[in-house]
Amino acid sequence: MRPYNPPADPRLSVIYVDDALLVLNKPSGLLSVPGRDPAHRDSLASRAQEAYADALIVHRLDMDTSGLVVMARGADMHRKLSALFQQRAVDKTYLARVWGELEQDSGEVDLPLICDWPNRPRQKVDLEVGKPSLTRWKKLSTDGKTSLLELTPITGRSHQLRVHMQAMGHPILGDPFYAHPEALAAASRLLLHATELAFEHPLSGQRMAFSSPAAAEFEL
Repeated sequence: MRPYNPPADPRLSVIYVDDALLVLNKPSGLLSVPGRDPAHRDSLASRAQEAYADALIVHRLDMDTSGLVVMARGADMHRKLSALFQQRAVDKTYLARVWGELEQDSGEVDLPLICDWPNRPRQKVDLEVGKPSLTRWKKLSTDGKTSLLELTPITGRSHQLRVHMQAMGHPILGDPFYAHPEALAAASRLLLHATELAFEHPLSGQRMAFSSPAAAEFEL
C-alpha cells in the first residue's frame, strides 16, 4: 500500500454552503472518507465535520481524483441528496488527460464492470457478470501524444472512468492502478478532475450548478 500523505493546505476548500448542503473542492491525495487504518483517519469528510458537525458524505471521489464533492447537512438532507444520486439526477462532468490521441472527437464506452477481487480495490471489465457501466467522452484537445477529454459518467461504478479509459487503450496519465509504465510516469498524480456538478436543491428545487477549474497539469 502506498504511504498516505494527504495535502495539508488548504485544509478545506468550500465552494458553497447553506443549511442543507456543502460543496467542497477535494484535492488529489486526500481520502473522501476515513480508512480503517488509523493512519488514514484524515479525510475530506472528517475535515468538513471539524467545521460543520452535521456534514455527511453523499458520494465519493477516489483518493487520487480531485474536484467537486457535495455533502449533506444532517440526516434528512442526506436521504434527499442520496436519492438524487441513486436516481441519476445529478449531472457530473470530469476532465481527464489520457495517453495517446483518439481518432474520433466523441463517443461512449459501454462495458460492464466488477471488482477484481484478488486485486481489490482494482476493478475490471467482465462481460458476463459485470454491472452495466456507461461513460460518454468528448475530445477537447490533443498534442499528439496525450489528449484532454471531457468525461460524463452515466452510471457511477467504482473506478469507472479509469477502467473505461484503460479499456479504450487510453489510460489516464498518472493512474497508479491502470496506466502502463509510460502513462504512469507522464504525470505526478492521477489527471482526473471532477470539474462540474449540477442538481436540484433538495429544499428549494432550484437548479444548482458548480464548477472547479482543473490544475495546470491538465493543460496541453
